Amino acid sequence: MPPSSTIPSPRWVIPSFVLRVEDLNHPGATIFFDNVKPKRALEDAVMASYKAMYTLATSPTHVKSITLVLRSFEGVAYTFGTHANKEINLSLDHIKNSESHAQDEILGVLTHEVVHCYQYNAKDTCPGGLVEGIADFVRLHAGYVPPHWRPSCRDKWDAGYDATAYFLDWIEKRCGDGTVSKINGSMKDSRYSDKVFQDATGHRVEKLWEQYCEHLKL
Repeated sequence: MPPSSTIPSPRWVIPSFVLRVEDLNHPGATIFFDNVKPKRALEDAVMASYKAMYTLATSPTHVKSITLVLRSFEGVAYTFGTHANKEINLSLDHIKNSESHAQDEILGVLTHEVVHCYQYNAKDTCPGGLVEGIADFVRLHAGYVPPHWRPSCRDKWDAGYDATAYFLDWIEKRCGDGTVSKINGSMKDSRYSDKVFQDATGHRVEKLWEQYCEHLKL
């Protein structure tokens, strides 16, 4: 009797990684290698992105490679690339300026930027503040919280980054695990509308923001 066929268990798809350092003499490069193992850091960032936004059944598999470039420039980091091949540029100057908490900052920024490789953006119509807010929501849940982050409703709900991340975190706690994942998933094939919040939570985003601000005052 021929051996029975074995169906392989589904697995998270980890892309290939490439590292390029443009200036090994920059003090930021020394700080980087003293604090993180690049391959492990990128793998962990990919897994944080998957687990915050997807399940094994829904996780995207289009990203084939992620190149991390360490170089000197103003700012923190940015990500660009094709559908299959992404490139993250991380500032050596920012690493040097974050020396006092370098490990958490490097890992946090990498997590944020890797999210951009995988998240949906409603066919490029999603508000930039929500795109950045989801990336920082994943960073927040990964535990890489910068010293200056604080929940706040001084700005609009889609102000972006940590302001929107804490709002999304409140929504997740209020409406249940996986709510932000639903918001992200609803932007896979459709253009953006605030209906993504209504569908995921049962409430308009403006009402959620109003309740969130009231919550912060308690």
